[in-house]
This record gives sequence, structure tokens and C-alpha cells, in this order.
Amino acid sequence: MLPKMTTKQLIKLINDEFPQSAGLVSNIELEKEFLKLEMPTDNRHLRPGGSVSGPTMFSLADLAMYYLVLLYVGPKTHAVTTNCSIDFMRKPVPGKLIAKAQLLKLGRRLAVGDVLIYSQGLIEPVTHATLTYSLP
Repeated sequence: MLPKMTTKQLIKLINDEFPQSAGLVSNIELEKEFLKLEMPTDNRHLRPGGSVSGPTMFSLADLAMYYLVLLYVGPKTHAVTTNCSIDFMRKPVPGKLIAKAQLLKLGRRLAVGDVLIYSQGLIEPVTHATLTYSLP
């Protein structure tokens, strides 16, 4: 399975169609079948106790899978999340989060994938998410 868009085309599409998300993530790279992207976090993303919040990590997982789906189906921006199961496995440290997304199945109507999120400086993933997208 080959992508229908390059990461440069994806970034342009996101900037054109979703300008409100500009700057949320950076370093978007397609490495073999994985999409890797980074999200810097700061005090806005922390919950009491100094941990990066669950909604922040959910947002990163959802963005990573959405971007990966777009790479493989093309500029069909009406793909939507229909299911997400997320496990918060370790306390992430404030700083940069790194997501690695992989498609497990890409059909005509549904796409299913996994996202692992790492906290910069930690070897083990801090979050695992499985997401399903409905395709237009």
C-alpha cells in the first residue's frame, strides 16, 4: 500500500483546511509504514501533579491517526473518528511528546490503526491508542 500524498502535501492541506490546528504538532515524517509526529507541551497541557493531561494525549493520538489516514486515502478531509480505545500506561514528563501511528487495516469504509505515544527522554511508551475512522 502506497501513500496517495506526501507529507508536504499533507501539511499544506492541514494548513489550508484546518488553520486553527497550525502549530499543534511538528516534525511530521512518514517512516516506512509509520507516521511520526511531535507535540511540544507546556503548562497549558499539564494536570495537577505535573503530568501531561489525558485530553492532550488523546488529541495527539487522534491527530496522528487522522493525518496517517489522509496520507493513504488522499485529501478526503471528511474522514471521522468512530472509535478510540486509549490506555495511559505511564506518567509522561512535561516536554515533547512523540507519536508513532500505524495503519492496521485500510478498507473502503473504515481505517483502523494504532498509535504509541512516547514522552521525550523515556524509552517505554506512555500511551497506546487504537482508533477507527469512517471514510467518506
